[in-house]
Amino acid sequence: MTDQPLTGRLDQQFAFLNEADRLKSVLRATTLCDGSRRENSGEHSWHLALYAMVLADHADPRVDVTRVIRMLILHDLVEIDVGDVPIHSANGMAHASAETIAAEARAADRIFGLLPPDLGPAFRALWEEFEAAETPDAVFAKSLDRVQPVMANLQSGGGTWIEYKVTADQLESRVGSKIARGAPLLWDWIRNRTASFFQS
Repeated sequence: MTDQPLTGRLDQQFAFLNEADRLKSVLRATTLCDGSRRENSGEHSWHLALYAMVLADHADPRVDVTRVIRMLILHDLVEIDVGDVPIHSANGMAHASAETIAAEARAADRIFGLLPPDLGPAFRALWEEFEAAETPDAVFAKSLDRVQPVMANLQSGGGTWIEYKVTADQLESRVGSKIARGAPLLWDWIRNRTASFFQS
C-alpha cells in the first residue's frame, strides 16, 4: 500500500478490473472442448491458470508455479485491444508479426497504465516476461498456453486444425516445439494422441 489517497487508488484499481472484464468478450479461434462455441479469452486465461496448478509436476524444478499462474491470468489482457490472433492463421506468422507485437505493446501501455503505480509496472513486467519466454517460469507458462488449445482441438474432433488446414509439421513447429521446451513429457504424451488425426 502506498501513500496514495484511498479513493484515488480504488478508482484506479476498479478501472483496471472493469476494463479486464472486456476480455470475456474477446472470442478466440479455439472452441470449447465440446465444440459447441468458441471460447473467450477470459475463459482461456482461467483454464490456463488451472492447467498450471494441475500440471505443476511437469515444470522444471526452478519454476515458481505461483508466478506462472499470475503470468497466465495477465498474459492475454492485451487482446482487449488487439483481439485474438490465431497461431495457425496467415501461415502461422500473424501472431508474431511486428505489427501484432507493436499493437500488443501499446495495449499493455494502456491497460496496465490504468493501475496504481505500485501495481502497474509489476504486472507489465510479468506480461513482458511471459512474452519473452526466456525465464523458466515464462517458458513453462508459454508451453501451457500451447497445450490448452491442442487439448481442445483433440476433444472437439479437430477444431481449428480443420478450419486452418493445419498439417502435422505445422503443429510440430508452431506448437510442439514450444510445449517441448517447457514440458517435454507433456508433448510426448500429446503428440501420440494427435498422430491419428494427422494420418492421411
